[in-house]
Parts: sequence; structure tokens; C-alpha cells
Amino acid sequence: MQTGFVGLGAMGLGMARNLGRAGLLTAVWNRTPDKARALAAETGATACGSLAELAAACEVIVTCVSADADVREVIGLMAPALRPGTVVIDCSTVSMDTARRAAELVRGAGGDFLDAPVSGGVEGARNGSLALMVGGRTETVEKVRPVLEALGKRILHMGSTGAGQATKAVNQVMCAGINQAVTEALAFGQALELDLDKVIEVVAGGAAGNWFLDKRGMTMIRGSFPPGFKLALHHKDLNICLEMAESLEISLPLSAQTRDDYAELMAQGYGDDDISGLFRLKSTGRPKG
Repeated sequence: MQTGFVGLGAMGLGMARNLGRAGLLTAVWNRTPDKARALAAETGATACGSLAELAAACEVIVTCVSADADVREVIGLMAPALRPGTVVIDCSTVSMDTARRAAELVRGAGGDFLDAPVSGGVEGARNGSLALMVGGRTETVEKVRPVLEALGKRILHMGSTGAGQATKAVNQVMCAGINQAVTEALAFGQALELDLDKVIEVVAGGAAGNWFLDKRGMTMIRGSFPPGFKLALHHKDLNICLEMAESLEISLPLSAQTRDDYAELMAQGYGDDDISGLFRLKSTGRPKG
């Protein structure tokens, strides 16, 4: 199954490497060509000079880019060159509307489209242990299952086109709440002059234990915030979630607070930090407004 990969950022690079290890990676493209050339040299895939070249060479194309505008641009440039029957799997986090428009373009070109956003962080991308939330046609999911299985360990078909992105929105709202709870609690422990290493060790084994505390607790209390998942990207995702909630007349107060906290950190130049950088605000005892 000749598979191409578009977007070799923090998540995409690990995902593409796993496709290479599975013997599926045929071609790669990245906005910064040096990254594509380096991965091609490592895996034996072809570094394509254009998206049209990649589209013409592949049966399956996986995309992992940053924002809605990027997805629209990438799909728009690939669509005229797609082979009949090509499946595009978009692992970006974007709006349901963008996913549905992308599906229309790909299907209009004789292919099919799955929205398949992922969760599991850079570690999951590197280890091939991501969770994939897939929207699209059942027969298409089954057709490309070997590709999906090379990317992640938990693959759930959530429903029709857009259902993957809807599920990812739920995931991002949960992440916002967990981030608020963990960073606030550790800042509280710090103010109580507790040994935070011991706090993390003991609470991680009980009811308060969670992935975020386990993977980010020790680094955040040392003031280290390597992504991970960039704070500015979660800010973008939460804007999508809040727009969806507004259309449903639903309140998401924790998500709104997290989005606003991220905006404050971004204004201070911390947009490229991991989302655990929220601890910066909690631990400084920021005055209440």
C-alpha cells in the first residue's frame, strides 16, 4: 500500500517513521524541504518537490498539519493530481466543517477521505501508540486499516465524516480541565512547601493519577516545558471547541479559562512551550483580577 505523508512536525515525523518501519512509506512532503529530504534518506522514501507529485505517486496519503487553513491548502493542491480511489487520512486537529469540505474535494476527485485526529502526544507518535478517532465510511476505514494500525494502537471508527474531529474536540476539552487541575494542585502543594517529587509519586498511584501528571508532572515542577503538545496549538483547538459549544448553546467555562490563560502565556512569548507551561501562571501566584 503506497503511502505518502504530508507534514513532518513534532507529531508527523514520528508517525511517518512508523509508516516507514511498517514498510508502507513511499513518499514524503514538508513545507521545509530539508526535513523531507532527511526523512527520505533515513527511510528510503521519495522526498517530493510538490504536493501534486506526492498525490500522483500514492494510494494512501496521511496529512498532519497545524490548522484549518493548512488542511484546506494541502487538500486543494493535491486534489487535481489524486489517483482514482486514493484515500486521504487527515490526522490534523481542525473543525468539523473543514473536514467535511476536504472530504468533498477528495471525493470529487474520485478518492475518499477520513478525518482521523490523534491523541497521545509526541511520545505516542514516536512509539506508534496513538489513539485515532476516525470519521468517514466504514469500507474506507477497513481498506486503510494497515496504515492506521502503523500509526496507533487504539483505532475507533466514530461515525461519518466529521465525527473524528468532534471526538477530538471532546478530548481537547478534557485536556484543558486536566491541565487546570494538575497545574493548580501542584502549585498549591508548592505553596504548602511540600516536596513535589514525593507529592507526584504518591498521588499518581491513587485516584488522582492520570497520564498528564505521569508524563509532565516532574518536568513542570522543574520549570522545563519541552513540547509535547504546544500551548499555542491547544489554544487554537480550544477556540474550535468554544465555537462549537457556542453553536450548541453550551457553556465550557474551564476551556474558556484555559484558552485565556494560554493567550496570556503566548503574549509573554511561551506559545511554543508544552501545555504544562500553564504551571508558570499557577506557581507565580498571579494576582486575582
